[in-house]
Amino acid sequence: MRTIRLTVRYALCMAVLVIVMHAPTSTTELLGQSLLAQQSQPTPTATTPQARSAVPAITPSPEAKAIQSPSSELANTESQVRPSVIWVTAFDAKGNLLRTETGFFISADGRLATTERAVEGGANAVAKTADGGIYNISGILASSKELDVAVLQADVKPRKLLRFLELNKTGELSVGASVVVIGSALAGNDGSAREMTIAAQHGNDFELRGTTPASAAGSPVVDEAGAVVGVVTSAGEKTIARSSAALASLFSKVTSDTQPRWLASAEGSPTPKPTPKPRIVYAPAPAFPPGVSQGGVSGTGRFRLSFDPNGNVTNIQVVRSTGNPYFDQSAIKTFQQWKSAPGQGGSVTVPVTFQTR
Repeated sequence: MRTIRLTVRYALCMAVLVIVMHAPTSTTELLGQSLLAQQSQPTPTATTPQARSAVPAITPSPEAKAIQSPSSELANTESQVRPSVIWVTAFDAKGNLLRTETGFFISADGRLATTERAVEGGANAVAKTADGGIYNISGILASSKELDVAVLQADVKPRKLLRFLELNKTGELSVGASVVVIGSALAGNDGSAREMTIAAQHGNDFELRGTTPASAAGSPVVDEAGAVVGVVTSAGEKTIARSSAALASLFSKVTSDTQPRWLASAEGSPTPKPTPKPRIVYAPAPAFPPGVSQGGVSGTGRFRLSFDPNGNVTNIQVVRSTGNPYFDQSAIKTFQQWKSAPGQGGSVTVPVTFQTR
């Protein structure tokens, strides 16, 4: 009986030992198989839908390159032409602002082209460049109402390095040809370069396809090389330009002996007769313009004042500009207040000097 009990106890102990020894081994094997199965699964590659859709965005299409190319050429043409394009502001004999239009230099000595309408009735004008330069325009060298173009002379220092544009005198323009209209940078966005095409030709005129702002009048029309093929004479929904051949023909009439002059001053000033010099009874000095604050800025000019028998100023002629439009305007505004002794009339020339310390 005792032997049977020992045999049963021994069998139970062996059963427990077998469970204890094999249970962990089974769990470990299951865990190892699970990890091995996960590691043996294929790793996702870049051939997912997201990865495939990103490929075209990295490589630009041929169409995109074709669009970028003309923009680069337009920017190069604009940077080449822009320094020669100016803002022309004209004043009447009393110093009142008449109008402002675009123009461009066509020679190193300060000759410039714009529309005839820009300076019609003018007795003084200034040319402004995008870099802040201001040049007094001493007068008109040649003009044509029929062509609506004019060649003016700006006062330029001999050593001043002036950028100017060459005229394309012989270039043949054809309908459909691509050209660029470049306005003054002082006109803001209206002065931006515009790539246009020639829609029609009529003698010395050609029409451009597309609209241009009003400030484009007087702007140069250039070819891809930056040479002038025309000048805009009519802006808006219908843009008309005068050919450079017509401008060159007018420019050829200017000789070394041609003196610039203002037609309004010449027409309004008949041959002077000896008259008694008026006695000035009220002569306030011109005030220094508040808008000009740089130290060392100066300018000297001469102005001719005409008086009526009542002693009032009837006309002010700019004999010689101060070279600064703000100085000229200040002087003219002050001279309008001058008075002479009644009963005499006549005229007097007054020198004026502005100078900061």
